[in-house]
Amino acid sequence: MIHEKIKKIAFGGDYNPEQWPEEIWKEDMRITKLADIDIMTINVFAWAMLQPDEDTYDFSLLDQVMDMLEQEQINVCLGTSTAVHPAWMAAKYEDVLRVDFDGRKRKFGLRHNSCPNSPTFKKYSTKLAEKLAERYQNHPALVLWHVSNEYGGDCYCDNCEKAFRVWLQNKYQTLAELNRVWNTSFWGHTFYDWDEIVLPNNLSEHLGSYDYTAFQGISLDYRRFNSDSMLECYKMEYNALKKFTPDVLVTTNLMGAYKQLDYQKWAKYMDIISWDSYPSVDSQISQEAMKHDLMRGLKQGDPFMLMEQTPSVTNWQPYNALKRPGVMRLWSYQAVARGADTVMFFQIRRSIGACEKFHGAVIDHVGHEHTRVFRECAALGHELTVLGDQIINSRIQAKAAIVFDWDNWWAVELSSGPSRDLNYFDEVSKYYQAFYEQNIQVDMIGVDDPIDQYTLVVAPVLYMTKDGFAQKIEDYTAEGGTFVTTFFSGIVDGHDLVITGGYPGQLRKVLGIWVEEIDALPPGQTNEIVMQENSGLGNKRYSCSLLCDLLHAEGAEVMAVYGQDFYQGTPCVTRHSFGKGSAWYIASSPEQSFLDDYIRSICEESGIQPVLGTAVPKGVEVTKRIKNDKELIFILNHNKKEESIELDDEYIDLVTKKHYQFALEIAPKDVRIIMKK
Repeated sequence: MIHEKIKKIAFGGDYNPEQWPEEIWKEDMRITKLADIDIMTINVFAWAMLQPDEDTYDFSLLDQVMDMLEQEQINVCLGTSTAVHPAWMAAKYEDVLRVDFDGRKRKFGLRHNSCPNSPTFKKYSTKLAEKLAERYQNHPALVLWHVSNEYGGDCYCDNCEKAFRVWLQNKYQTLAELNRVWNTSFWGHTFYDWDEIVLPNNLSEHLGSYDYTAFQGISLDYRRFNSDSMLECYKMEYNALKKFTPDVLVTTNLMGAYKQLDYQKWAKYMDIISWDSYPSVDSQISQEAMKHDLMRGLKQGDPFMLMEQTPSVTNWQPYNALKRPGVMRLWSYQAVARGADTVMFFQIRRSIGACEKFHGAVIDHVGHEHTRVFRECAALGHELTVLGDQIINSRIQAKAAIVFDWDNWWAVELSSGPSRDLNYFDEVSKYYQAFYEQNIQVDMIGVDDPIDQYTLVVAPVLYMTKDGFAQKIEDYTAEGGTFVTTFFSGIVDGHDLVITGGYPGQLRKVLGIWVEEIDALPPGQTNEIVMQENSGLGNKRYSCSLLCDLLHAEGAEVMAVYGQDFYQGTPCVTRHSFGKGSAWYIASSPEQSFLDDYIRSICEESGIQPVLGTAVPKGVEVTKRIKNDKELIFILNHNKKEESIELDDEYIDLVTKKHYQFALEIAPKDVRIIMKK
């Protein structure tokens, strides 16, 4: 629950009244009331307004806005404004300015231009957060704190280099241990003093690319350090806010599958997860669903916030197509269907200048409510009001889980070989899509999360085996669980050091295989997966590509073999009985049709059913949230034509109160939220 005052799906978005004269505010309030907007995020980029110089703070305009929103009965998600430091700060204190990957000192400009290890930035950002909390701690409009905005980027300045050395000393204690885990005997890199360590960028270990490094261990630790550095900035503001408002939740807006920050670590310090969803017009719908599930998984299934989306159009994509009629509502409900307890936009009123002047908004440049976009927003706002408290605080219950790990993501794509085309997110997405297309609910989890509640756990490209995870998998499988992993798994430990003794390292026992070689296939070259009679998929053949593990079965049953090349007839898919359960290994990157068939088969074997229990037309998404033992079924038609859905009972529509008896028709881009009578 965001706040005790909020008893429905919160509806609203970012509002920037400081960009407008006061006479516009009253009109904004009139128009937003027509859309049932009940929450606004304010003060996100107002640091320069709040603090015009080092010693002066001016909250007069913010006071007016807070009081106005309270009078209008609009809840406030209050930003700390620290995403952009003021120009005076950059002019007076150069340590706040970042140094880029090529070693160039930046000037004031853009946003997120603050060095996370700048003493000046930390001092003033924390002080501002504290002053805001002290001033507004008892303001009746305040329901949530919003720290900074979309943290990201990195820095390679002298302060970061010094802080990196301290971070390493805390992590490894001795240079001997650091030299061991970084394997510095390679290429004569042995360090004899902490001050000899330099940052890994294009001036040192990298060769022109962020992902191309000579020393993976060094670059991997710098990514961890960079994520931790920004997290430390967030935590300083978090603690300043909690000093005065211990009962008000604190969040910052994440960005889905954002590679640079370890969100699983960040989530431990966030009271509620919020994120910004900006799919392009040609985005794969299943990948957006996966990002929602990933955000929900950061807090082990707790409801999250859809903090930002555009009501119509973005401004920063190569081709900023409009959201077609119905799509904004459809995608909003996709978020709700997967665990969101808010539907919020960037932004309420469209800016007139700078780079976001063509970014969509609830109120367009024309300045009134007579637009297609506003009508759609208002209709959605009215629906959410009708739904009331029926959905908020409900949860999703899944029997299948997919493991996603940021450390593993970094390490896979920093690896020098075996293929430059190996993309961790894409490989995980292929497995997720197989669940998605069959409307089988799945949780996205980290390696530290418990897994005993799942019948099936899938860990694609588990290249890095962190301490204790292999034992967790052995215990899980021995007790009856089904574990699935793939090529390029079990290769290294948490320091990116190869686990010797044969791939897949610590997973070799539970999988019952030994991988002798890895063949990287160039673009356009494929092999075949030839299913065996015992596989449950008949004698089908499927294409595979990217990497092919050449392996030996050591107790595992061979379920498929390769169909081509000198390793034709050798194992490609194996299944190993282990205790009461089983562990599968898929030794190449298969075409999607294989995964669709395989996931369907293994879910049937595991007793995992689609949400409605039966197949629905392709392009129709079905999910289920549960509240007080009541099952709330979301049916979303992403297709351009009407579809018919078979139901197993009589249902009632939670919005229209219409009754459906064992079937319903759903229009293109439409949504139904139903519950058994």
